Formats: sequence, structure tokens, C-alpha cells
Amino acid sequence: MKKYILLFFLFVGFMTFAQETQNENRISANAEFPGGDSAFSQEYLKMIHAYIDLGKYAVNGQFVFIFDINSNGKIGNLDVLPKVKNSEMFIEDMQFAIKRVKQKWKPAMKEGVPVVSKKVIKINFTSDHFDHD
Repeated sequence: MKKYILLFFLFVGFMTFAQETQNENRISANAEFPGGDSAFSQEYLKMIHAYIDLGKYAVNGQFVFIFDINSNGKIGNLDVLPKVKNSEMFIEDMQFAIKRVKQKWKPAMKEGVPVVSKKVIKINFTSDHFDHD
């Protein structure tokens, strides 16, 4: 009987520890762009069309932009999927355009402190240039 009681308390102790660990990693407020994700997408597309020659790339369809938002609300570590021909140049150009977006993000918060977070935005591209390879 003592063995079962001991096992019960050990089990309850592990469950409590596991729940505390999960709660410690939760972000209390996600990163936000003034006006929401659609406002960011529109502003970003304006900068892309203003500064980037999309004719150099075969960019038709939906692209996923994955980036970090630091504790100051600035964007970093941009990655773009799917990869396209000349992906390195394309990502460099997209980084250039994303830096031209003037408004900062409101950073994610954890226990009242700004923290780094990841953001995923999907944008549809259409261009007159097609890759004929």
C-alpha cells in the first residue's frame, strides 16, 4: 500500500512540474503590426514594388515570409519559402524592402517584458515574368 501511495505522489509531482514548465514558455501577447497583418502585407508590397525589380525573378503564387521580431519591434532573420531561382538575391532584395517599412511592430510580451518572437506572413505575388526553364 505504501508503494502505491509513493507512486501516486511521484506521479502528481511530475505532472505539476511539467505544467509549470509549459506555462513558463508561454508568450502573453503576440507581436502586432499597427493595423494588423494585412496592413503589414500591404505596406511591404508597396516597398517591394517601389524598390525591387520583380522581373528578375519568377515570382508567381503564394510565398511565405518567416522572420523574427526583436524586443525593439524591428524585423530580422528573414527567410522566404518556396525557394526560387536566384533565391539568395531574392531574399536579399526582400530584406532590403522589409527594412523600408517605417512602422515598427509592437513586440511580443512575456510576463510584461518584450521578447523576440517569430512571425509568418503569406503574400501572393503575380508578375509578367515566367521562368521558361
